[in-house]
Amino acid sequence: MPKFFVKNNQIENNKINIIGEDVNHICNVLRMKKDEELTICDSDTSKNYLSKIDEINKTEVICEIIKEIDSKAESNVEVHIFQGLPKADKMELIIQKSVELGVKEITPVEMKRSIVKLDGKDKVKKVDRWNKIAEVAAKQSGRDIIPKINKIINVNEMVEIFNQYDIVLVCYENEKEVMLKEVLKKHKDISNIKIAVVVGPEGGIDGTEIDKMNEHNAQTVSLGSRILRTETVCLSILSIIMYEFE
Repeated sequence: MPKFFVKNNQIENNKINIIGEDVNHICNVLRMKKDEELTICDSDTSKNYLSKIDEINKTEVICEIIKEIDSKAESNVEVHIFQGLPKADKMELIIQKSVELGVKEITPVEMKRSIVKLDGKDKVKKVDRWNKIAEVAAKQSGRDIIPKINKIINVNEMVEIFNQYDIVLVCYENEKEVMLKEVLKKHKDISNIKIAVVVGPEGGIDGTEIDKMNEHNAQTVSLGSRILRTETVCLSILSIIMYEFE
């Protein structure tokens, strides 16, 4: 059943008013008709509703709520990925698959070895596009939230918010002793744990950046003996974290 997100102010008197691009998707892509059912999620409250189309036209779709639906789509672990800025196609893949795997937030980070360099206008356009990709992936995977893609920041800005998390994990190919599994085991008793994960760009994380992160209580970890691509690192560590904590 198709799923759509609305804001709380679009729900009133047991009716839901769908507007914007979703109207085109419902009318012209899915070709839905009056009385057909769909799932609608209030993105402000994460409540899900089984609804049926009551009125439909080119500018809006008005749905009637049939009942509220219990959903367990969201994990009890909150993961925030700090992704070293990679090439555009890789970033889009990382966002899409990370949303499917349960990420809460993604923040792109400019690092010394980032190949991509963006100016102010390009940054805004990219983040807008990335948020749209996250929304589509959230709908497709039945999420109860739309994970946020934050503005692009630098390493200095990133380390200043590390204190918001229970653990900060830095995926580092030169870490040979501390394995991810060992670190996660030590934190399994923390309920509703908040985890930050730092992943480098294509060229990896510079040693001076590692030193700065370590100064702010980040923990470098190894994912194994093989060197992984940046997009593979992100998806691998998310899968492992969700397996361990969900």
